[in-house]
Amino acid sequence: MIPSRLSVLGHPQRLAVFRLLMRRYPDRVRAGELAEALDLKASTLSAYLSALQQVGLVSQERVGTSLLYSIAMTEVRRTFDHLLLDCCRGRPELCLPLSLVSATGQTPMTDRKYKVLFICTGNSARSIFAESILRKEAGDRFEAYSAGTRPRSELNPFALEVLEQKGHDISVLRAKNIAEFQGEGAPKFDFVFTVCNRAANEECPAWSGQPVSAHWGMPDPVKTEGTDAQKSLAFHQAYGALHNRITVFTGLPIASLDRISLQKAVDDIGRTDAGAPA
Repeated sequence: MIPSRLSVLGHPQRLAVFRLLMRRYPDRVRAGELAEALDLKASTLSAYLSALQQVGLVSQERVGTSLLYSIAMTEVRRTFDHLLLDCCRGRPELCLPLSLVSATGQTPMTDRKYKVLFICTGNSARSIFAESILRKEAGDRFEAYSAGTRPRSELNPFALEVLEQKGHDISVLRAKNIAEFQGEGAPKFDFVFTVCNRAANEECPAWSGQPVSAHWGMPDPVKTEGTDAQKSLAFHQAYGALHNRITVFTGLPIASLDRISLQKAVDDIGRTDAGAPA
């Protein structure tokens, strides 16, 4: 089975489908959204998904009229386990990524603030909420940043209104592009979270230092239609959902968790209710 899996992933576009689903994990993603994000015809995508399913790397679930796809994480882990035991002879230090090897000798995480980056598409609401909440609730232990893959020129006025009502300092906020946080001189992040599906769907360069990353996707309040009261409610709900997730995150015993346990913990946070009230 392992050679078959490697063969399937050896195809560039099948690999692209796999990588996108990995970025969206633990989400289940509609076939139409996958096709749109990867600019693939429905028939072509169907063939790629079928191949990934046949070797056990992707699972399918029907909800109503939609087919939803997600990573079969247990089987993916078994694949990596096999490679570790077979190719690395059970010695993980032989197969440790070079970026992690070069990171040895850095100041331990327990002796410094954790740097956290929240990514959205526009950096006008959800990621700004997350940055502000983490800074206010645990600024003594975390340095909070946010950025957009395609930032808007201005922050959303409804988002700013909610933040002011919640007692946040909005004078320090602005829309930023992720390019500010890449390259020499950029902060070395310990955690990178995407908070919108569109940003998670986009292909971004790998972050240096191998930060723990997760997808905390949630509905975009900016797309809410109706009266100002209805729009304001949507922003309050988005704030509340992110506040709940960040409260759980800041409560994790980060210093005592190994990387696998920490990754599972932040993935589980992404499964919490995204519609929680403020």
